[in-house]
Amino acid sequence: MWKWETEEKPKAVIVIVHSAYEHHRRYAWLIEKLRSSNYHIVMGDLPGHGELNKAKVLHDESFEQYKEYIKQALQVAVAYDLPIFLLGHGLGATLLVKVLRKLEVEYAGIILTSPWLQLEKMPSKWTNALAKLSVQQKIKHDIQLNDLTRNYEVYQQFVNDYSYRTLITNDWYKELQHLMKTVVQSTNSIPNVPLLLMTGERDKVTDTKASASWLKQQELSEYQFKEWKNCFHDLYQEPEREEIFAYSHSFINNVLRSIGYIV
Repeated sequence: MWKWETEEKPKAVIVIVHSAYEHHRRYAWLIEKLRSSNYHIVMGDLPGHGELNKAKVLHDESFEQYKEYIKQALQVAVAYDLPIFLLGHGLGATLLVKVLRKLEVEYAGIILTSPWLQLEKMPSKWTNALAKLSVQQKIKHDIQLNDLTRNYEVYQQFVNDYSYRTLITNDWYKELQHLMKTVVQSTNSIPNVPLLLMTGERDKVTDTKASASWLKQQELSEYQFKEWKNCFHDLYQEPEREEIFAYSHSFINNVLRSIGYIV
């Protein structure tokens, strides 16, 4: 787990949970934008992800390990004694939704980007058949960098990133399917705290309609849904990311004002 602290008086602490296959270094731009906007940031790599695990050939870690990691990150954030915001992307967003009701930590707001509730980019039908077998199989979930963003600068930076691995076991894939199914079928997944959910109009990885439909089922007093025109899956990597960040920043500031913090 890493911490990035603002040099000015902090307004809040933000816990970031990344998506499947990637790692925290892909969030360097977002981390610096948040830090320079007077927020502390807590983030690490999900178990089995990142440079410390780049020798691993495939993802076979339990989803319970992911959930425990999120709880540990929250414990780090609590030590600051500041309002806490949770920011989850892709699979990280779905994992956050799954654990929110079980957290013993108070948090001010939630930002979810491109949650994995229904995938558009799936392994092949043959792979799906293999996943149902009891025999362990290797599965290639072929999500390429150019499926995630149309930002050529980001593409050049990470095109040879050997820490980005999409080889998984069928047990891992079955856990993923179970996670998405249980979240989608729950009509009260999220505690009643302010929530911002954002998707990209041209997301190649997930079905954004499923995200909008899920949000409408939740019993929330305050929420926002924003679909960004022309954007791909990784919103904070897209050419429009300055505008997307400004929208997110406005949401955080509004929540802080509503709970009595001077912004």
